[in-house]
Amino acid sequence: MSTALLKRDEVLLLFDVDGTLTMPRSNVTPEFEEFFYTKVKPRATIGIVGGSDLEKMFEQLSGEKILNEFDFVFPENGLVQIEGGKEVGKQNIIKHLGEKTLQRFLNFVLRYLSELEVPIKRGTFIEFRNGMMNVCPIGRQCTREERNMFAAYDNEHKVREQMIGALKKEFADVDLTYSIGGQISFDVFPHGWDKTYCLRHIEAHHNEKFKEIHFFGDKTEPGGNDYEIYSDPRTISHKVATPNDTQRILTEILEL
Repeated sequence: MSTALLKRDEVLLLFDVDGTLTMPRSNVTPEFEEFFYTKVKPRATIGIVGGSDLEKMFEQLSGEKILNEFDFVFPENGLVQIEGGKEVGKQNIIKHLGEKTLQRFLNFVLRYLSELEVPIKRGTFIEFRNGMMNVCPIGRQCTREERNMFAAYDNEHKVREQMIGALKKEFADVDLTYSIGGQISFDVFPHGWDKTYCLRHIEAHHNEKFKEIHFFGDKTEPGGNDYEIYSDPRTISHKVATPNDTQRILTEILEL
């Protein structure tokens, strides 16, 4: 059956944020919002699944109204679950790993970064979230221009890729996955705590409800933070690079 023929509560559309609903670390445009909320929302159940925490989602998607606009909000790969505007579940990486393993990991990362030479360094190199750690070789307190500059540098010199290689070797005994997302950082989380984690919530609480689950994302290559959910057999997936791509594909599949 064509997606366009399904009822709203029979199809779930899940969206990454950066490069999908917005340009990287930019805010959603009023034009895209109008299209999304007036044309897409009435036709399908909608959810966001991002690597960032909820506050960063608020920054990019016009504030707390997303809690009411979206049926599902899944910050931190879905390790925080929000449904109908209310938090209904949460995972915690600190309890999962334990303090001894956590300190061993943090000490290695800080030592590695102290010896790393990159064009610039700023502040906030490790950020704790509920279900993951975010490691940023240049520090998250950088300007948009510095962010873009490092992204180009990293594309050539593979700074993040090499650091992940060192971490995989050092912590081969620890249950961790490494995922590059965005322009300047990478996420670290236990195996299985990638974006497919949100599907666990859907299956546990809405089993058999949805005839189709679609996913839209940009970092779909192996090592990208959309890869696991993009390649999951439970989803019908769409690779995009910009909100314009997302709008074009939505217009096609929903016959808007």
